[in-house]
Amino acid sequence: MPELPEVEVTRRGLAGPLRGAEITGVRLGRPLRWPLGCEPRTLVGRHIGDLTRRGKYLWLALAPRDRGHGAADAGGLLLHLGMSGSLGLVPAEAPRGAWDHFELATDRGLLRLSDPRRFGAVVWSRRPDEGMAGKLLAGLGLEPFDPAFDAARLHAGLRGRRVAVKQALLAGDIVVGVGNIYCSEALFLAGIDPRTAAQRVGPTRCARLVDAVRQVLARALELGGSTLRDFRDAHGVDGAFQHEARVYGREGQPCGRCGGTVRRVVQGQRSTYFCPGCQRR
Repeated sequence: MPELPEVEVTRRGLAGPLRGAEITGVRLGRPLRWPLGCEPRTLVGRHIGDLTRRGKYLWLALAPRDRGHGAADAGGLLLHLGMSGSLGLVPAEAPRGAWDHFELATDRGLLRLSDPRRFGAVVWSRRPDEGMAGKLLAGLGLEPFDPAFDAARLHAGLRGRRVAVKQALLAGDIVVGVGNIYCSEALFLAGIDPRTAAQRVGPTRCARLVDAVRQVLARALELGGSTLRDFRDAHGVDGAFQHEARVYGREGQPCGRCGGTVRRVVQGQRSTYFCPGCQRR
């Protein structure tokens, strides 16, 4: 699924072109995960403000029609790309595909959500901390590049958890955006076996893991994220991080560090890749 790098790459590609655009129409296709939460016609005539990100969610702020009212009256749209979605700004005349389930027509083009599996979402809320948006964003952990996400905070979050460290990281309540690919890669860089019980990862290894998470995510952002099947950025371009993965998707291949064989196990119904020689419990 699109993780933090893919969502942030999408945000960067759309924020500038959309800022100040006027909404001229809304089209809803087949139902997404949750209802829109407002009458589509109430969005027409509003102008788009900042596009921000929280975890794997995007918040598209909307200005009120009457500039004399407070911006909070206009609310915004919380968007999620689901398991296989992508969000792009396309020309108004662009042909519509079978997987295009939401379109926000603007005077700059169509903001279109394409999602083959329809696990994505577009939800209106008055504020990002109210209504459905507030429920979806509540309980998210720290952003990985937030200075508050440090070894002490990670160690405190892992303490007392008997689940494997990889599953603890994927839960998203300690730190957000460390998805399956990036979690496998970060644990490899930190030299930690993904099957290690979270509570057994001490302060020293937590420090290595924090650095590894940031290093992996920063490189993924540089390369436009990862495209394994469906993800495209706002301009329709594939991500390239998957071509640099050191363990993910490399089962049976030699480890580039020690020459051992990369293994694959299943944790929580997700594939985990690691090198037994480099990663220790």
